[in-house]
Amino acid sequence: MNALVLALIGVAIMLGGYFLYSKYLGSRIYRLNASFRTPAHTLEDGVDYVPTNRYVLWGHHFTSVAGAAPIVGPAIAVIWGWVPAFLWVTIGTVFIAGMHDFGALWASARHRGQSIGTLSGTYIGRNGRNLFLVIIFLLLLMVNAAFAVVIAKLLVSTPTSVIPTWGAVIVALLIGQAIYRLKWNLPLVSLVGVVTLYALMLVGDSLPVTLPETILGLNPNGFWIVVLFLYAGVASLLPVWVLLQPRDYINGLQLFVGLIILYGSVALSLPTLVAPTFNTQLPEGTPSMVPLLFVTIACGAISGFHGLVSSGTSSKQIDKETDERFVGYFGAVGEGLLALGAIIATCAGYQTVTQWREVYSAFGKGGVGAFVEGGSGIIHAGLGLPSSLSATILATMAVLFAATTMDTGVRLQRLVVQEIGGHLGVKLSNITATVTVLVVALALTFSSGGDGSGGLVIWPLFGTTNQLMAALTLCIICIILIRLRRPYRMVLIPMVFVMAVSVWALVIQLGTFYGSGNWMLLTLDVIILVAAVWIIVASVSAMRDAMASPAITDAEFDEATAVTDGVDTHARVQ
Repeated sequence: MNALVLALIGVAIMLGGYFLYSKYLGSRIYRLNASFRTPAHTLEDGVDYVPTNRYVLWGHHFTSVAGAAPIVGPAIAVIWGWVPAFLWVTIGTVFIAGMHDFGALWASARHRGQSIGTLSGTYIGRNGRNLFLVIIFLLLLMVNAAFAVVIAKLLVSTPTSVIPTWGAVIVALLIGQAIYRLKWNLPLVSLVGVVTLYALMLVGDSLPVTLPETILGLNPNGFWIVVLFLYAGVASLLPVWVLLQPRDYINGLQLFVGLIILYGSVALSLPTLVAPTFNTQLPEGTPSMVPLLFVTIACGAISGFHGLVSSGTSSKQIDKETDERFVGYFGAVGEGLLALGAIIATCAGYQTVTQWREVYSAFGKGGVGAFVEGGSGIIHAGLGLPSSLSATILATMAVLFAATTMDTGVRLQRLVVQEIGGHLGVKLSNITATVTVLVVALALTFSSGGDGSGGLVIWPLFGTTNQLMAALTLCIICIILIRLRRPYRMVLIPMVFVMAVSVWALVIQLGTFYGSGNWMLLTLDVIILVAAVWIIVASVSAMRDAMASPAITDAEFDEATAVTDGVDTHARVQ
C-alpha cells in the first residue's frame, strides 16, 4: 500500500474529529461560555497565571504533551503490523485523546486552574486524592528521567542536533521579550523565529558538536543529563512568559513545519509500506498485542500526562474559555499527526520487508532511532535533501519535543511536591521543591552508573501508569458531567476501556517482573495496581453518589466555579 494513501486517510479522520466532534463536545458537553472569566484573568500573577494568545498557548500545550512518546510508542508498536497501530492512533485521537485533553483543560479552568490531583480530592475524596498524587509523582518521575536519557542519547548519536537544540533556548528567550515586553507583531516574530531555528539546523549540520570521552568525571551521556536537569530546574522557576511559553510556541511552529516536510516528502516520493499489515512472524518473546498495544502507544492515542499538562499549566493561561477547544482538542490532533508520521516513517522508510525485520528483530526495538532513520530516507527521496541534514531535522524534532516536555514535566513535578507538602502540613518554596525534584530524578537516573541509564529502569511501567492516569482523569470529568446531568457516556465508555486495558497490562507485567526477578519493578507494579483498584472503587462510589444527588444547573455551576478580581468564591461542587 502506498504511504500517501494512509497519510491522507489518517489526516482526514483527525481533522474531521476536530471540525465535527470537538464542536459537539464544546457546545453540548462542556458548553463553553465566552463570558466566563478564566483563572488567567482572575488569579493573574505574572508567573503561572498569565492570559495568553491561543496560538501561543497551543504551541506550549502541543509541544509539552507531545514529547518523544508519540514517536517512541508507535515506532515500537508497529512490530504487530501497521494496521493495529494506525487504527488505535486515529480512533484514539478523535474519540478519546481529544475529548480527554479538552475535558481536563475545561474542568481545571472551571476550578481555579487546580490540578487533576486536587480535583480528585474534590470529586473522589481525600484517600483517592492521596493515591492519585502517588501515581502522578511516579508518572512525572518516569517522564523526566527517561526523557533526559533519550535527549542525551540523541545529542551524542546525532551531534549535528546540539547547536539547534541549545540555540532554540536563546531564540525562545528573545521571542518572549519581543512578544510580552516589546509587543512586536506576533506573525512577524513567529516567522523570524522559525527561520532562525531552521538556519540553526543548517549550522548544526555543518558544525557537529562531539564531546570528549570524559567531562568532569562523566561520559557524554551523563554530562548532557546533568546539564538538561539543571536547565529544566532553572526553566521551571522562571515566569512562564519568559521561557516556557515562547520556547514551546516557536518549537510548536518549527515542529509543525517539520511534520509538513515529512508529509510533503511522502507525497513527493510515494513510498510503499513495506511493513506487514498484521505481523504474523513476530520475534520470539513478543507479548500479546492485546492489551499491550493500547499501553505501548499511549501518547498519540490517549495519555494521562496530557491531563497533567492541561490542568497543571495550560488551564492557568487560557484567555477565553472558548479557546479550550483549539488548545486542548487540536493539541491532541497535533500529537496524533506526529504519531501517524512515526508509523509512516518506520513502515515506509525502509526498502524491503527484510530490512524492516532486521530493525524489528525483538520487541522494544525501533523507537526514535527507527523514526530518524526511516524518516530521513523518505525526506531524502522526496525533497532531495542530504541524508545527514534530513537526519538532523528529525533528530532535532525529537529532541525539542522531548525537551519541551521535560521543561513542563519538571515544573509540574515541582507543583506536585508542593501539593504533597501542603497536605503534610509542610510549606515548600519553589526553590526547595525544585531542588527536591532534581535530587530524586538525578538519583534515579544515575542509580545504575555514570551513563545515566538508571533513568530507564522504571520506564517499563510508563505505558500502564500513563494510561491508568488517563482513565482516572476521565473518571473526574465523568463525575462532573453526571452532577451537571449532561451526556457522559462518550466519557464513560472510553474510561472503562482504558481502565480495563491498563489494569490488565499491570497484571501481565506482574508475572513478567516476577519471572525475571525484578523485585523493584514488581514492588512498584503492586503499589500502582493497589492504588488503581482503590481509586476505581472510590470513583464508582462517587459516580453513584453523583447520580443520586440533586442536579446542578449550568447557572449554579458558573457561580460555584467563579473567582472575581482575585477573591475566591469557589464552592465545592459535590
